Amino acid sequence: MVIAQLFNIANIFVLPFWLLMVFLPNWGITKRVMESYLPFVALAGLYIYLFINSITPESAQALSNPQLADIAHFFSDETVAATGWIHFLVLDLFVGRWIYWQGQQAGIWTIHSLILCLFAGPIGLLSHIITAWITKKSTSDTPLESNTTSPSQT
Repeated sequence: MVIAQLFNIANIFVLPFWLLMVFLPNWGITKRVMESYLPFVALAGLYIYLFINSITPESAQALSNPQLADIAHFFSDETVAATGWIHFLVLDLFVGRWIYWQGQQAGIWTIHSLILCLFAGPIGLLSHIITAWITKKSTSDTPLESNTTSPSQT
């Protein structure tokens, strides 16, 4: 029962951060909140708690030389599954935060990448990398107006 509650709390805990990055990216409060590492400290603390409670001598031995069948069996336990899910929540939010800050610093549109990162972290990361590349490519191909005068104009 406690594991299910922690799982639900963690799922709800990350939502405000995603909502701020997606819907209010330029709001001063969003920027201040996303500067903080505290959300990651809280989630990492929960992860450590669950991790410690999910490791047994048998599972540690299975994880030392991972085989797909052993991993599948390991994740059939609710505590282990919750631990794995918290792992995804922490890393997806961290990558989402990185995408957010990249977008803020470089003026790159990020809403699509953040949404993809929320639901499928690596796809959102790839989306951002491609978006950043296209943005950089398209702005570097734009000719700059010259303010210099030619020698014949002097």
